Amino acid sequence: MAPLAASTSSLPTAPPRGTDTSASRTSVNLLRSLARSRRTDLSHRALLLFRSLHSGPDAPPLRYSLPAALSAASFLAALHEGRQLHALAAKAGLAPAQTIVANSLIHFYSSCGLPADAVALFRRVPDKSLVSWNAAVDALASNGDHLGALDLFREMQRAAAALAPDAYTIQSVLGACAGAGTLSLGLYAHALLLRELGGAGAGEDVSRDVLINNSLVDLYGKCGAVELARQVFNRMPQRDLSSWNAMILALANHGRVRDSLDLFDRMTQIENITPNAITFVSVLSACNHGGLVDEGRRHFSAMTTEYGIRPRIEHYGCMVDILARAGFIEEALDVVAGMDCRPDSIIWRSLLDACCKRNAGLELSEAMAKLALDVPDDAVSGSTCCSPGSTLPRSGGTMWARSGS
Repeated sequence: MAPLAASTSSLPTAPPRGTDTSASRTSVNLLRSLARSRRTDLSHRALLLFRSLHSGPDAPPLRYSLPAALSAASFLAALHEGRQLHALAAKAGLAPAQTIVANSLIHFYSSCGLPADAVALFRRVPDKSLVSWNAAVDALASNGDHLGALDLFREMQRAAAALAPDAYTIQSVLGACAGAGTLSLGLYAHALLLRELGGAGAGEDVSRDVLINNSLVDLYGKCGAVELARQVFNRMPQRDLSSWNAMILALANHGRVRDSLDLFDRMTQIENITPNAITFVSVLSACNHGGLVDEGRRHFSAMTTEYGIRPRIEHYGCMVDILARAGFIEEALDVVAGMDCRPDSIIWRSLLDACCKRNAGLELSEAMAKLALDVPDDAVSGSTCCSPGSTLPRSGGTMWARSGS
């Protein structure tokens, strides 16, 4: 789900003329520009500038500079620095009393993967705005607590009926519905979008927004309503790469293999859109679902040779499964041998399943079983590289020498 950058990073205007020096206004404007850059180096500079500004005698008011600094800390997920800013805000009486500062803190804790801290702070905000609710709902939805996000959205409708949901609210709710697989609530959110934000003017712009429509395609695809996903996709006035990725994956996951691959060809050959790593996960998944070995080989090769995309563990997993299911166990082992990251348990289990079904031999099956059991399920794929001299088991061969063990 895309972060609610426009709402949760809403920064107050610079200090008005007559209340602060010109230098103070310039400093705050520079701090805001650095914080909004969405670049790591400039976000670091924003935090350094904030510290420098508040080390001197002519520091700008915290209510203007803190939200910008928190926005930079959120982008960097700089938990230590953000907690220091929170302590400074609390000492100055700005958190949770000052709504804009509190909203920035909610977004900060969400960006750091701490939704419980974000919601706990949200509960203490005395004057909650729509941005406050949006930030709290998104904190839960973007960190995997989809049901909690939906519960908070229902609470918003009851407790803050005067606050009409906006595009950010709906986008978070759609993402939560997709994550929870609740099609009925997703349909309700879609209807709410059309009713509240689907009119003329600004409302029409929202209902035609690319991010909103991407969320709808993702929702219907994950909930199995492929035709609804296709309707939304076909009616989109504009599409970005995420739109194509979501639709290709929705078709692939629900057995529409040929439709999925045809859509990929249309994207690359007719629309001239360059695919990314996520696109090829969807394409290889389609080949896997359809048992299309030759097409899988072709797309896996094109990913590296034509588009210069370095394969990830997900791509290797799809390719190994395609080959293993078709009985090309030796070729699948060659793919694993060429990986520049450590195979996870799913890859070994795919090979073990193929060995058992193809009667590949007791020694090879035992080797696959041991490797599958030795790799923890929660291992971070790709974090441990294979040593150049690692070998893989063959019929009568040796066990794979795992690096880092």
